[in-house]
Amino acid sequence: MSARFSLRGRTALITGGARGCGLAFAEGLAEAEANIAIFDMIDPDPAFFELRSKYSVKAMHYKVDVSSTESLTAGFAALHQDFDGQLDIAVACAGINRNVAFVETTEEQFDQLSAVNIRGVFFTAQMAAKAMIANKTKKGSIILVSSIAARRAVKGQCSSAYCGTKGAVQAMCPPIAAELAQHGIRVNTVSPGYVRTEMTAAFPHLLESWKDEIMTASIAEPDDIRGACVFLASDASRYMTGEDILIDGW
Repeated sequence: MSARFSLRGRTALITGGARGCGLAFAEGLAEAEANIAIFDMIDPDPAFFELRSKYSVKAMHYKVDVSSTESLTAGFAALHQDFDGQLDIAVACAGINRNVAFVETTEEQFDQLSAVNIRGVFFTAQMAAKAMIANKTKKGSIILVSSIAARRAVKGQCSSAYCGTKGAVQAMCPPIAAELAQHGIRVNTVSPGYVRTEMTAAFPHLLESWKDEIMTASIAEPDDIRGACVFLASDASRYMTGEDILIDGW
């Protein structure tokens, strides 16, 4: 079974991998021996660069704005050059949120959320798929990061537009999976519940209130969800595509 979870010799891209859940996904994939590339506009947590010595893998950071197809194109070109054209795994994790009431949400705020959470995910997946097809990747895996917010309202937080963007991510997964199956590329989503990250740290009062909703009565740490990412990236899930894994502690 350990051989099925091994990612030795494979290359993985994680958008939003500088911190939070994205960094946890990068750590999990590196532990499974994948080489790692991250796209993020911010400088990575120092823990990211420790992956090189800790797991003897290659780890590279590229400043990429996923809401810009021009920036994404440049990022994929650099990745192609630095990793000898290899890409086996892509995790579209970059996302933003805004705590703003539905009736007060502006067009600009809506467009910002959509640009990162929908367009960024879509074109990250598209460019990753093109790279995998061009290189005849035989075991490609694309993982789109959705959220519990795609299924239910987030208690105490005004996030209607955010919930809509995450619902869009879930909706696009099965048809993309259907189209890419002929190329040997699987596409799935991961939907974390309430996770303690830099994004949710801005709402400490909500973190406490959310505990009352959860069976485990605890907020997840990023490490609690990285196993699902490794599973979907690896041969352990080779017969799974177009599906969602919900990790919410409920």
